[in-house]
Amino acid sequence: MQKDNNTPHINVDFFEDLTGNILKASGKGVEAIGERVKRLREEKGLTLDELSNLTGFEVEFLKRIENNEVKPQLGTIMRLSKALDSAFGRLVSGVGNKLYSITRKDEQKIISRSTSKKGQQKVYTYKSLAPEVKGRHMEALIVQLETLSEPEPSCHDGEEFIYVLDGTVSLRIGEDTFDLEPGDSAYYLSTTPHIIMAQKGTATIIAVLYQE
Repeated sequence: MQKDNNTPHINVDFFEDLTGNILKASGKGVEAIGERVKRLREEKGLTLDELSNLTGFEVEFLKRIENNEVKPQLGTIMRLSKALDSAFGRLVSGVGNKLYSITRKDEQKIISRSTSKKGQQKVYTYKSLAPEVKGRHMEALIVQLETLSEPEPSCHDGEEFIYVLDGTVSLRIGEDTFDLEPGDSAYYLSTTPHIIMAQKGTATIIAVLYQE
């Protein structure tokens, strides 16, 4: 029997339900990360200059994060969490208090929108899929990517796995570039400079990020 090449290999309707409302974020969720960064820095007794030395980020950039003028990208958050001796998930979606997490599709929480370093272009919006688990080292997210006019490479400790749900994703790892379609996936060490964005319009992925 000949295979119908037009038949999707995944349940498209399911993923439309899963990702369809990702743009409906509350202002409170958008502002949370900057507040968490500032609180953790002050708890450790660090100045902005000291945090700058630990992360390599300019003081002015750190100020803009804490003031919620710039929404940090996930690679930036991973570097901040390491410098602040904090679990990555605590900065992304808060401290959990459970041994496991079951997340229904209508219970997914939009955590933040991320912007470029200048704060002028939205890079992506993401939902956390397991924010309740205490002491977790992985963060599972649904991410809506944007097309970027001036993409900024990311490089940080950890590992990443992505699976494309919708749209076409452009992924650059080092000197190699890949176009990923729905159903395609990639796993890479985050220490390799990488850029991930929608090739055109928007694209939606599942991303699992790991940091020791």
